[in-house]
Amino acid sequence: MTEDVDKAVTNFWQYFDFIKSQDIWVYQVFTVVFLTLLANFIARRVLNKLAIQLEKTVNVWDDALIAAARKPLEILIWVIGLSWAAEITRKVSHAVVFDIIEPARQVIVIGLITWFLVRLIHNIEQTLISPPSHRQPMDATTVSAIGKLLRAAVIITAVLVVLQSLGYSISGVLAFGGIGGIAVGFAAKDLLANFFGGLMIYLDRPFKVGDWVRSPDKNIEGTVEHIGWRLTCIRTFDKRPLYVPNSTFTNISVENPSRMLNRRIYETIGVRYDDANKVQPIIESVKSMLESHPDIDTRQTLIVNFNAFGPFSLDFFIYTFTKTTNWVEYHKIKQDILLKILKIIAEHQAEVAFPTQTVHLPDALQVNTANGLHHPDNKVALEHGD
Repeated sequence: MTEDVDKAVTNFWQYFDFIKSQDIWVYQVFTVVFLTLLANFIARRVLNKLAIQLEKTVNVWDDALIAAARKPLEILIWVIGLSWAAEITRKVSHAVVFDIIEPARQVIVIGLITWFLVRLIHNIEQTLISPPSHRQPMDATTVSAIGKLLRAAVIITAVLVVLQSLGYSISGVLAFGGIGGIAVGFAAKDLLANFFGGLMIYLDRPFKVGDWVRSPDKNIEGTVEHIGWRLTCIRTFDKRPLYVPNSTFTNISVENPSRMLNRRIYETIGVRYDDANKVQPIIESVKSMLESHPDIDTRQTLIVNFNAFGPFSLDFFIYTFTKTTNWVEYHKIKQDILLKILKIIAEHQAEVAFPTQTVHLPDALQVNTANGLHHPDNKVALEHGD
């Protein structure tokens, strides 16, 4: 089999040498272009069939590989074909412009390989964040951070390889980059601060995309939509986008309510002083209700106690935690508990207190009122003290 292939290749090159000897290089160029078209067509058909077959497999990596390789491979075939045709033309014309064919081909091939790797990283990143229904998605923030680092490494490596292929000394470039990096560092201090701030967010992970965050130090509150290398986009609750430089998060405290385990209900309720003898049974009934409530986490602290003598009420407070952390569900549970407390107070024939005032009248005024001065005709006299 190998001998047949070698023989075919030898015959092919003998055919080209024959055509060249006849000084008909144009036919050679057309033949190369035709072979390039044919190879491109075959590669496209093969990739399409492979994509159909690989879609049926459980593994998603092969799908990402085929999708990433499709366009770079087609362009690579054309680059090889056209550079081959240019080599044939150069041997005939000996033009100086054809001297750049080889370095240009190397640069383009390196660029295509880089493009393929960047596309592959992007496809894998999207697959991990939004996998098929039978797979669990990975954390978007972590996957995005790793993807950005890999893409940066691929691009930097590609640039260094291109410089080396063009004859530049990599060690000299790195030395120059070290000196230039110091100057750039001073000139772009804020930019670098934001970059390292973003890196710290990826490493420390105080929040991720989709988290509700807020800061007691700044007027920052909302849902994290995107974490970039320079800015973090937070969507406030009035649906406005808030763009925060990453360096800001290194100097402020950040709360992440999305990571709370429970939500707290802390309310103070007052009953009338007239119902003082009913406070203890009311408290016991409320505590029993909370302990048996299906949405209250009894593993957490649960307190129902008489708390204070208020200006117009006897106050007791409830301190408990719900099982859910969902904001809407929490308020439904809280409403249910408060309504049940009202019902318990009513069942004990007591009332919720409200602000009242007691007016103490002088004895003389009380006597005058008893003698008939409360008559409407005497109202003005009472008000003016006559």
